[in-house]
Amino acid sequence: MRWLDIALALLLAPSAAQAQSPACVAPDRVPVPRLEQPRRGEPVRKVPVAGYLLSMSWSPQRCAGVRSPKDARDRFQCSGENGRFGWVLHGLWPEAGDPGYPQWCRPAKIVPQPVLKKHMCMTPSAQLLQHEWAKHGTCMSPHPAAYFRAAEILFRVVRFPDMTRLAAAPQTAGSVRRAFAAVNPGVKETMIAVAADRDGWLDEVRLCLGPRMKPQQCRSFQKGLADHRSVRVRPMPRD
Repeated sequence: MRWLDIALALLLAPSAAQAQSPACVAPDRVPVPRLEQPRRGEPVRKVPVAGYLLSMSWSPQRCAGVRSPKDARDRFQCSGENGRFGWVLHGLWPEAGDPGYPQWCRPAKIVPQPVLKKHMCMTPSAQLLQHEWAKHGTCMSPHPAAYFRAAEILFRVVRFPDMTRLAAAPQTAGSVRRAFAAVNPGVKETMIAVAADRDGWLDEVRLCLGPRMKPQQCRSFQKGLADHRSVRVRPMPRD
């Protein structure tokens, strides 16, 4: 599986390093997610893959917006019972040469329990793991274990800036891009997309990847916020 071989090569490269230490205890058993299918009007789209997006979410912002961190849906990520999450992986998305990206390429069964358990500290939601597999992963592999292994390898290569420093002062989308580019050798600001919620809080950073899973300049429809846009960064909660 060529794309998985490429991802493994990236992990084994001398510059590879994980800047964010995991602070997570994997559960003994993961709740079984429900099957995911396309919503009405959301088509199956089997188009050639021209690149990828590695989409990473800032967990403090995600948890700040939940109704209750103790609810079953959000408890693992937001209650603090399983560790404190910083950057987590939203997903690895295959991309086409235009906004019509591949999606829902194969019927998706429930992700096996061992695969869910293995990756809950990377993507701390069983339902989100199921969704990512059904919508995006099926366009890359017939096997969920292989898809999530590739996603894990790429996520582990990413280095993260000092988020406490970024949260302590006003930021822009451009300054967030610069902070990520500064700690990731070979990654330029133009290869990084920044997304915020409607109130201007940073919620995602996305790394644009080429067909060989190496960083490349984001296409116009991938760029996210313009550099001048103001962005606020939610700090990590204190113990």
